[in-house]
Amino acid sequence: MKCPYCGEMLADGSQFCARCGNRLVSATAVAGAPGGVGTPAAGYAPTGVQTTSGKAIASLILGILVFIPFSAVAAIILGHLALSEIKKSAGRLKGQGLATAGLILGYAEIALIPVILIIAAIAIPNLLRAKMAANEASSVGAMRTYSMAIFSYAEKCPQQGYPVSTEKLGPGAGDCDSANLIDRVPATNPSRNGYVFHYEPGAPDATGRVMSYTITADPIQQNTTGIRHFFLDESGVIRVESGHAASAESTPLR
Repeated sequence: MKCPYCGEMLADGSQFCARCGNRLVSATAVAGAPGGVGTPAAGYAPTGVQTTSGKAIASLILGILVFIPFSAVAAIILGHLALSEIKKSAGRLKGQGLATAGLILGYAEIALIPVILIIAAIAIPNLLRAKMAANEASSVGAMRTYSMAIFSYAEKCPQQGYPVSTEKLGPGAGDCDSANLIDRVPATNPSRNGYVFHYEPGAPDATGRVMSYTITADPIQQNTTGIRHFFLDESGVIRVESGHAASAESTPLR
C-alpha cells in the first residue's frame, strides 16, 4: 500500500506511515476508497510537517558554548537523546544533523580537556616564576634607589645624618623634611610589586645625628610574589637570602 500523504510504500495493513507519521485508514474502514487505501479518520487532520527536535537544537547550542562548565557533557547527552527521539518519531521529528553536530562538538571538547590541562600545567608555573623574577628585579632596583637617595640626603642634611623615615626623601621643597629625592610612592608606600619594604633608622648619636640604617624587602607571599629576601644598610651593599629574611650576614647580591 502507498501512503496518501507522502507517497511512501508501506506494508499492507499499516496503521501509521513510517515516513511522515500520519495515521492510515484501511480500505475496509472507508468503503469504496480507491487503491485500497482509505482517507484520514473523521476529525483527524494530519499535516505531514516535520518539527525540529528541541533536544537536537539544545545539543548544538551547548556544543558551541565551550566556556560554560559541563556544556560538553550536556551536549553529548542531549545529542544521543535527540537521535533516539528522532529515530522513534517515525518521521515526525527532524534535526539529526543538529544532534550529530552537537555530539561532535561535545566529544571534541572532552578530548581537548587533557591537552588543555597539560598546557596549563606547563604554562602556569612558568608564568608564576616569571612574575616572581620580575618582582624581585623591581625590588632590587628599589633598594638601589633608596640607597642613593639616603646617601644624598645625608650629604644635604649633615646635621641630621640619615633620614628618620623614607617620607623625608619624598617630594617637596627640597629641604630636610621633604628632600625631593624620590617619588611619593616609594617614599610613603611600604608595599608594591609583590614586596613589602621596611626602613629602620639607627639610634642617633650624641649630636642627634642618625649614622646607620637598614632596609629590608620581603615577599608579601612567600613563593607566590617572590622567593628571595633582600637587606640593605649604610654600607650600600644589598644582601640576599632565599626562603627567609636577609640580614647583614647574608650573601651579597651579585
